[in-house]
Amino acid sequence: MADERNPLGDYIRARRELVTPEQAGIPVVGIRRVPGLRREEVAMLAGISADYYLRLEQGRDRNPSVQVLESLARVLRLDDDATAYLLSLGAEKPRRRRRRARKETVPPGIAGLVAALPFPAYVEGRYLDVLAANALATAVSPRLTTGANRLRDAFLDPAEQALYSDWEDAAGCLVAGFRASVGTDTDDPRFIELVGELSLASPRFSRLWARHDVVACEGELKHLDHPQVGLLRLNRERLGIGGSGTAGQTLVIYHPDPGSDSADKLALLASATRTPAARHGATTAERA
Repeated sequence: MADERNPLGDYIRARRELVTPEQAGIPVVGIRRVPGLRREEVAMLAGISADYYLRLEQGRDRNPSVQVLESLARVLRLDDDATAYLLSLGAEKPRRRRRRARKETVPPGIAGLVAALPFPAYVEGRYLDVLAANALATAVSPRLTTGANRLRDAFLDPAEQALYSDWEDAAGCLVAGFRASVGTDTDDPRFIELVGELSLASPRFSRLWARHDVVACEGELKHLDHPQVGLLRLNRERLGIGGSGTAGQTLVIYHPDPGSDSADKLALLASATRTPAARHGATTAERA
């Protein structure tokens, strides 16, 4: 895969093609045959030679200084997350043997918390696999169940796409968040399998992956078009899970604004997910 051979060159080339001359303050004269900035324009704006920049893109120099990378980040209009990612690509790393896939396991305490939360909640692994989910999360989306993968469902399952009124934005955020989660750790068989599968099966994923966006999408408002209760406006929170063996795991919680129409709809879904025994117990307690 290209990302394994020359990740730094692939990244700066992809980002160069997304910056317009107008954004960089370069006058446009005549017809331009390449999207975005030319190599020599990036080099000039970053204060390095065109030959040196070419070596970076071609992978003939893979360890530029921090100063060079920060100059490139400025020219390429990278935000803090993307700049940190660029710096990690340029850092010298020891060669290592390819690892076997590691099984991600949710700590028992976190699994219990997910089950007990009154809101839709699930645990997501570093490759966006669903590692645990409560019944209300599954009621919001049947794809939110242990063993599913958020990327695969978003790009290959029409029902999941129909759930999001802003699917295009949601898909872009998923891909950018996935790249941020994986970072430079691209030798894991799980990563290779997933990116390879989606690149072949989804042209949309392939286009988004080629942009090399890196964004850690944290809390934000989600609009979900639920087939049973209609539009749900839910706040999404993403909380990193600490502890040994939990690297890359995230607790994701959806919650409505108190007293909102979405809160009533979520309560209706929650009622439908309760087992008959649980409903009977609740009724008995209320009578007492």
